[in-house]
Amino acid sequence: MLRVDYTAPMDDAGEMTVRGLLMIGLCSMPLFVQAAGPLGRVDLTIGMYRIDAEVAETSGRRAQGLMGRERLLPHEGMVFVFPELRAHCMWMRNTPLPLSVAFIDEAGRIINIEQMQPHTEDNHCAARPARYALEVNAGWFAEKGVAPGATVRGLEALPPPQ
Repeated sequence: MLRVDYTAPMDDAGEMTVRGLLMIGLCSMPLFVQAAGPLGRVDLTIGMYRIDAEVAETSGRRAQGLMGRERLLPHEGMVFVFPELRAHCMWMRNTPLPLSVAFIDEAGRIINIEQMQPHTEDNHCAARPARYALEVNAGWFAEKGVAPGATVRGLEALPPPQ
């Protein structure tokens, strides 16, 4: 949590001035925006494998995704929570990491898995309507033997999409 200590200017009578109050408001506004909380996290499992996933449940977080991220640890990923059930597509603009993405239905079953190359704008889409997408390091699903039809557990802990 961000904490800001600020002493407002006082007039000769020791009263806080309107200018001082205005300064407090103006100074704290950008700090409030910058202090927006870190991405939420959730533990997901597929079979015996655990993924520490950042949550992208808002339109802004979904749009940002993993752009600019230099690395992910082997057990990390990002789960996208979509407000509508449809054939969502992902791309890799400004994303320097090669990633694999699994599109997941409302029941938590993997629909299809796509491989995505860094800094490309190729669309990688769900084969049928999906509620979630899970991005991990490229090859993670193949290395673990995870294929379409596998169930992702822990999705019930996700916040609702916004």
